Amino acid sequence: MKRLDYKSYYINRELSWLAFNERVLAEAADVTNPLFERLNFMAITASNLDEFFMVRVAGLKDQQKLVYTRPDNKTRMSPAQQLFEISKRVHEDVVRAYQILNKSIFPALVKNGIVFLSPSEMSSEYREFVSDYYRHHIFPVLTPLAIDASHPFPMLANRSLNLAVLLEPDEDDDQEILFAVVQVPSVLPRFIELPRVDGKVAYVLLEDVIREYLEMLFPGNRVLEAAPFRITRNADITVDEESAEDLLEEIEKELKKRKRGAAVRLEVADTMSGTLVETLREWVELPEDDVYCINGPLDLTFFARFYQHHDKPGLRYPPIISQSPQDLIGENSIFDAIARKDVMVHHPYESFDPVVHFINQSADDANVLAIKQTLYRVSGNSPVVGALARAAENGKQVTVLLELKARFDEENNIVWAKKLEEAGCHVIYGLVGLKTHSKITLVVRKEGAELRRYVHLSTGNYNDTTAKVYTDLGMFTAREDFGYDASAFFNHLTGFSTTPTWRKIRTAPKGLKDTFLALIQNEIDKSSQENPGRIIAKFNSLTDKDMIMALYRASRAGVQIDLIIRGICCLRPGIPGVSENIRVSSIVGRFLEHSRVFYFGNGGEELLFLSSADWMTRNMVNRVELLFPVEQANLKERLKHILEVHLRDNVNRYLLYSNGKYRKVRRTDGEPQVSSQAFFYKEAQRHAAVEEDAHSQITPITTPR
Repeated sequence: MKRLDYKSYYINRELSWLAFNERVLAEAADVTNPLFERLNFMAITASNLDEFFMVRVAGLKDQQKLVYTRPDNKTRMSPAQQLFEISKRVHEDVVRAYQILNKSIFPALVKNGIVFLSPSEMSSEYREFVSDYYRHHIFPVLTPLAIDASHPFPMLANRSLNLAVLLEPDEDDDQEILFAVVQVPSVLPRFIELPRVDGKVAYVLLEDVIREYLEMLFPGNRVLEAAPFRITRNADITVDEESAEDLLEEIEKELKKRKRGAAVRLEVADTMSGTLVETLREWVELPEDDVYCINGPLDLTFFARFYQHHDKPGLRYPPIISQSPQDLIGENSIFDAIARKDVMVHHPYESFDPVVHFINQSADDANVLAIKQTLYRVSGNSPVVGALARAAENGKQVTVLLELKARFDEENNIVWAKKLEEAGCHVIYGLVGLKTHSKITLVVRKEGAELRRYVHLSTGNYNDTTAKVYTDLGMFTAREDFGYDASAFFNHLTGFSTTPTWRKIRTAPKGLKDTFLALIQNEIDKSSQENPGRIIAKFNSLTDKDMIMALYRASRAGVQIDLIIRGICCLRPGIPGVSENIRVSSIVGRFLEHSRVFYFGNGGEELLFLSSADWMTRNMVNRVELLFPVEQANLKERLKHILEVHLRDNVNRYLLYSNGKYRKVRRTDGEPQVSSQAFFYKEAQRHAAVEEDAHSQITPITTPR
C-alpha cells in the first residue's frame, strides 16, 4: 500500500493561496459580472496580495535571514524554493491583472462614459481646473524629501505611494543629478473628479497631478524623471506574551513598528528608468525578483473607495436586503423563541439584526444577570460593543474575551477594549500563546425561581459590517447541555480550571483535532462497498497534514468525500489509490464564503456540526476554537440542504484537479443555472414572504430596540 506522506501528494500552502487569489482575479475578468463589481474584485485581489506579502512572504524571508533551511512538512520545499516559486507566480499574476484592467475594464468604463485621464490627455478646461485644485488642495500638503549625504533615504511607510524624482539644477550644468522623494498624501483622495462635460465623467489620479506640477516643489531645478513606487513591508507583529506585564500596551508598541518593518516587495511604474529602479532596489535592499514593474496605477485597492464613490446605475449587483430569519418571523420575544426551539440564522441572506437584538435586549432586560462573549473582529462602529457597555452600566456582570491579536484589527480592538473597560466590563485580552477565535455568547437570565442560560454560537464574527458580505451560520439555543458547556467554557478561559469534560461542544487547542480525526475514522470503520461512508465539509482552508492523511485513508476505504474549501487546499484530489474518492470545490462569488459546516454519514445516523475552525494546524493548535453539534431535526435538514445546493452550484464553483489547477464548473446543455448565493437569497425572500403573510399582525424580531 502506498505511503501517504509523499511530497507529490500535497500542494504547497503558499501556492494554493495564490491559486485562490487567482480565482478572485478571474471574477474581475468575468464580463458577466457588473462592471463596478469587477473593479471591486480588482481591489480585493490587490488587498489580498498586500497582506500575503506582509505576512506570508515576510515570514519566509525571516526564515531565510536566519538561515532556516528546514522544508515545509508536506511538499518539502525550503523557504528559498518557496520564495522563488512565489515570485515567479506573482509576476505572472500581476501581468494578468493589468491586462484585465487595461484591455477590458478601462475600455468598458469608457463605454459607460467614465474615463481616467492623464494630464497630457486633458483639455484646457480640465487643465485649468486641475492647476487650481493643485495649488489650493494638494501643494500645501506636500513635503519634498531630498536624498543626499546629509539626507539619507527616508523610512517610507508601509504601502504608502511615493514619487521618485530625478532633478537637474537650472543654472549649474556640472552639478550631479539630484534625487528626491515625494510622498503621495494618503489624507487626500486618490482620484479627483473633473468638471463634467457633455455627460462624460472624467477622473485624474492624485499622483499624476503631483507629477505634472513637480517643478513647483523644486524651484531652481528641472525634473528629469518622476515615477511612482511603493514599498510593502513586513507587518507581522511579535509580542513576548509570557514577559509582557500589560499585553494591551505591548501590542500598541508593536503596532507602531508595523509601518517600519523590513521591505519585502518594491512596486514601480514600468515607465521608470532602469537606473532609478536599481537605485531604489539597492536602498530598500531587495533582490531583483522582488521588484514588480506595473503597467498602470499602483495600489489598486483604491478601486474599493471608487466603487463606493460612483453611483452610476446598473454597474453594481442589485442591492440585497437581508431577510428576517425564517425561525424568528412571527416571534415577539427572542428569549421565548429560543426557549421553545433551537434557532438558526444564515447570513447575509438572513439579517444579522437578531444577533444584535439578542445582546441589546439582554443589556436592557432586568431579568438578565450576566452576559459573556468572545470578540475577535468587530466593526468600526459596533452596536454589539455598545450593547455590552450599556449592559455593564446597567449593573449586569459583563465579561468580554476580546482578542487583541486579531491580525490587522489590533488597533480597532484596542479602542473597543478601552471603551468596554471604562463602562465597567471585565475585559480579558485573549490567552497567552493562543488566539481566541471562537464565537460564542452566553446570557444568564432569571426566570421565576430559576436561572436559564441562552447561548449563541456562530461560524463568524460579531461584526455587523462583515455579516452583510460574509456567509456565516449561527445557532441560538437554550438547551441545558449547551448552557452548561458555555458556562464551563468561559470559566475555563477566565479562571485556572483544567479543561472541562464537555457535554456537547469540543474545543481547540485540546480535543478538537482528535474529535475530527475520530469522526473521520468512524466513517472508515462504518464504510462498506454496499454502504460507503460519506463526508461533506465546508470551510475556508485545509493545511493540516494529519487531517489530510486521515482523509486519504478514508478515500482508500471507499468513503465518498466532498470538500467545499474557499481558499487554501494542500490536499491533492484524484490521485489513484490515494484520493480518487475526494472531490474539492471552491466557491468564489459576490459574498465571501466563510461558514464552516461538517457532515458525517455515521452509518445512517447522520452527524452535523458547525465550527469557528478551519482544518489548519493553527486552528487546531494555536487558537481557542469551538465545534458544536446541530441536533434539532429541522436544522439538520437545513444544513444538509445548504451543502447540497453548494455542490450543485454551476455558476461560481470551481473544481480542483489532481494537477493542482482549478477550473470553473460549466453547465451542460439544458442544465438549469444554479448560483448557490443567489439561490439562498431567493429562498430567504420566499420564506420571509410566506411567513410574513401568515403572521401579518405580528411584528418580527429583526431590529434592535
